[in-house]
Amino acid sequence: MAHYPTTPSFTGTLRPMRLEGDILDLEVDGEVPAQLAGTFHRVHPDAQFAPKFEDDQFFNGDGLVSLFHFRNGKIDFRQRYAHTDKWLAEREAGRALFGAYRNPLTDDESVKGRIRGTANTNVLVHAGKLYAMKEDSPCLLMDPLTLDTFGYTDFGGKLESQTFCAHPKIDPKTGNLCAFSYGAKGLMTRDMAYIEISPTGELLKEIPFENQYYCMMHDFGVTEDYAVFTTMPLLSSWDRLEKRLPFFGFDTSLPCYMGVLPRNGDARDLRWFKTDNCFVGHVMNAFNDGTKVHIDMPISSNNSFPFFPDIHGAPFDPVAGRGYLTRWTVDMASNGEGFDKIEQLVDVPDEFPRIDDRYATQAYRHGWMLILDTDKPYEGPGGAFYALTNTLGHVDLASGKRKSWWAGPQCAIQEPCFIPRSADAPEGDGYVVALVDNHVTNYSDLAIFDAQRVEEGPIARAKLPVRLRQGLHGNWADARQLAA
Repeated sequence: MAHYPTTPSFTGTLRPMRLEGDILDLEVDGEVPAQLAGTFHRVHPDAQFAPKFEDDQFFNGDGLVSLFHFRNGKIDFRQRYAHTDKWLAEREAGRALFGAYRNPLTDDESVKGRIRGTANTNVLVHAGKLYAMKEDSPCLLMDPLTLDTFGYTDFGGKLESQTFCAHPKIDPKTGNLCAFSYGAKGLMTRDMAYIEISPTGELLKEIPFENQYYCMMHDFGVTEDYAVFTTMPLLSSWDRLEKRLPFFGFDTSLPCYMGVLPRNGDARDLRWFKTDNCFVGHVMNAFNDGTKVHIDMPISSNNSFPFFPDIHGAPFDPVAGRGYLTRWTVDMASNGEGFDKIEQLVDVPDEFPRIDDRYATQAYRHGWMLILDTDKPYEGPGGAFYALTNTLGHVDLASGKRKSWWAGPQCAIQEPCFIPRSADAPEGDGYVVALVDNHVTNYSDLAIFDAQRVEEGPIARAKLPVRLRQGLHGNWADARQLAA
């Protein structure tokens, strides 16, 4: 008999789902653009068994991968668990064996030393495989259509790093997948590595280096010439694990850094630039103009994660925790460690930024994000943060104009994903897909928007007979990638 915790991580908008299955030809309101041919993959954490500890958190759930397959104006749905080592061991035991989030000291003796990864953070098609990723573990390979699991990969025994990030970038000019590892030589180590994987899945480079301190390194940026790392003091230590504290804690006394590594260099070429304490969100894009390197992401003046509290005991400040899309600029030709410029790009709190990925690593114009509009009413159950992701936004960075669509008082929106209208369409010409969750009816729709007219609302909604749990990240793979 399953008894899940009655904490915010397992109730209200985060009630577990644990459902696998297929639905052919989803019911649709509106018309699905016939030229959309491919698959939208996304993933959410969803513990298959009740956790060992009542205070377990959302990010510790097993990866439950969903796909929406577009063909001839129809959409099919499939959902399967990622069969990680953790999932398989617990499936055989019929109960949770792995303990608290990222804390191996709390695991059952029968699984000590096993890979603890959940593959619950991001999924992306590369080299004909679906990469299912969690930043504290290796990359898991799955079939992009059946969602069968192949297993973890070390890229033919060539990758030395023990972990693989959840936010790799595809260089549109080379087709290489650019990634990184932190805790590369083991938990709590400052060791990192920059990684590139070829279009056929071969390891091309692994450049080791050391971070300023051990911290959450969730996302990064890649330009045509540089890899860009943003370091913020969301810290951890063995002492925290021994005391059963939350894995991370935010330290307001330490500065933040921007590390810039030439992609064709080595650790000796890495430069660190320093700025005041802040919280760094997901990366929208990065690019360089000669020696000037830019990275765009939401920045908040204080900690954005109440579940990873201030290490000095300060209460969480939800206003200071709101991030605003900001551009950090440094000059590799400079002699100092200071930033060249810090520029806020929008005037609304936002997160989960996305671009037309054909313009990754390059100067770009269009971006989409979720706007946290606290002035709008909410009529759903608990789960305050997810109730705030209520508005889809589009920003034109050339004109400064912003458009937005509010999902309504019962709904929240999950991370958007851009799909180009065609391979040669101009930047930003295409569609945006995003799950819209109704927290009152408990149904989810996959909403399809004209990317340049998001304020007009969805042009079509593929209607699910269930509500998918809050997810983290996902990506589009066109039919040509799936046939590779």
